[in-house]
Amino acid sequence: MRGGFTYLKRSDLTKLNTLLIRRFGIPKRNSEFPDPLSMLIGTILSQNTNDNNSFKAYNNLVMKYPTWDMLAGTKTQEIEKVIRVAGLGNQKAKAIKKVVKYLLNSRGEVSLDYLRDRDNQSVLEELVSLDGVGLKTASCVLLFSLDRNICPVDTHVHRTMNRIGLVKASAPDKTFMAINQVLPEGIGHQLHTNLIKLGRTYCKPSNPLCKSCPVEKICKFEKKTDKEGKIEEKNFMLLDNI
Repeated sequence: MRGGFTYLKRSDLTKLNTLLIRRFGIPKRNSEFPDPLSMLIGTILSQNTNDNNSFKAYNNLVMKYPTWDMLAGTKTQEIEKVIRVAGLGNQKAKAIKKVVKYLLNSRGEVSLDYLRDRDNQSVLEELVSLDGVGLKTASCVLLFSLDRNICPVDTHVHRTMNRIGLVKASAPDKTFMAINQVLPEGIGHQLHTNLIKLGRTYCKPSNPLCKSCPVEKICKFEKKTDKEGKIEEKNFMLLDNI
């Protein structure tokens, strides 16, 4: 183990991905990918709330401001009112407005389309330099808008990968590094989405349903439970619906 995480093998992720697909199937994707700025704003809205509330907030924002450059001259308090359903309205409104003003002042247009021709590392560095944008948010832009083979790491992905024992990392960013160093080609979206489903249904923060978990046979979690229960799947995924 180096740098706080265990180095994975590609075969570990391939096996995990296969088990998850057997249970959850191959997740559907957008037929058309949204522009990078729309995805960035949608991902900011998704922080610390559920997908349904985030989607409501995103739709409210689109209906009120049909073009993102309209936000540059809008007071933060007005943006906050529109997105309030997503929670943390003031924090998210400030982050969104700062991104819009940064683009307007630095590039003369409110667009992130210039990122399309950049490599993954360059895109990540550019986005995380913006206030309110972390590695998870930046990597979601890569996956869900730019169609790059990358696996963003949220709390569910971090928890499940560490419980299973494929990663030993103290923070989501380190889990991200471990996964994406060896991520097999073409499975980023499948793995990310199905790990979130695993974390929402079986591998919950407390009282995980270990007995019926689809990856139980490869899981090294030391405190496995004998619990199994009715699974209520929530198939709606915000970032595949922007």
